[in-house]
Amino acid sequence: MRAAVALDQNESDPLAGLRLLEVPVPEPRAGWTRIRLRAASLNPHDTWTLRGVGHPADRLPIVLGCDGAGVTDDGRDVVIRPVIGDAARGGGDLTLDPERALLSETIDGTLADVVLVPDALVVPKPASLSFAHAACLGVAWGTAFRMLFSRSGVAPGHRVLVQGASGGVASAAIALASAAGARVYATARSARKRAFALDCGAHAAFEPGARLPERVDVVVETVGAATWAHSLRSLRPGGTVVVAGATSGSMPPAELQRVFYQQLSVLGSTGCTRREFEALLRFLDTTGVRPVAEPIAFDAIGDGFGRLLEGDVLGKLVVEFGDS
Repeated sequence: MRAAVALDQNESDPLAGLRLLEVPVPEPRAGWTRIRLRAASLNPHDTWTLRGVGHPADRLPIVLGCDGAGVTDDGRDVVIRPVIGDAARGGGDLTLDPERALLSETIDGTLADVVLVPDALVVPKPASLSFAHAACLGVAWGTAFRMLFSRSGVAPGHRVLVQGASGGVASAAIALASAAGARVYATARSARKRAFALDCGAHAAFEPGARLPERVDVVVETVGAATWAHSLRSLRPGGTVVVAGATSGSMPPAELQRVFYQQLSVLGSTGCTRREFEALLRFLDTTGVRPVAEPIAFDAIGDGFGRLLEGDVLGKLVVEFGDS
């Protein structure tokens, strides 16, 4: 079968370690489910693996890909939930398990014709969702769902600022918060990306650092150092910034005086639980909200990763495998 494999890691030239290879089809085993992929999406996490960020070299070679959807050996249409962990070790929440991992960190991922995953990662796909849309959800949309509804408690009428609106998590947060009845503001560096934010459901989009029409209840922060000061300034007293990334740097000035004087809450968020992922699927089934998915061929995976590295992607890039 075909597979996109990380063979080596290189910080300055991540794509040098990527190969599209023919590898053996995984054999069935007890407690695991074999899935023929119909679609799988690309994530920045794949490029981090190729760069050697958070992924020990002794785990190579490994098949890349965190997200996917397909058909099991017994004919079920399923979505793969990518967070591997033990809820018991996390005090009832697998995302708090100190040994948790994403698919493709410790076992082969979804950028292949067939994948073998633990049974716990397999979730029924709603019939209303295409395989391509379902393949976008695990990392970006699951993360955004937990940030908004479990961690920061976004509700109808809340005002939400989403920083860096063109990214996968950020664009998902815009769509989900808007569909939930929140007023959503977004920032992005280019007019093209601000227009994309509006298409995703933002009520207004601004240049980074711009003064908003009003203070917000919640800021969705995945950019980090470049937007941190603006995130804190944009919150109402008692507001919350929820953080799930720091692509521009992880060590901004903390502005503790603003945090304590305005009684702001700073919350971290990582991944999502199975219950949250199932709730996300029901949310999309009910509301009709869908990811923005751009199809690419399997042979274009390297080009797709190059676009991710350059920041030239709106929404998600999805490899479609067909139904063979």
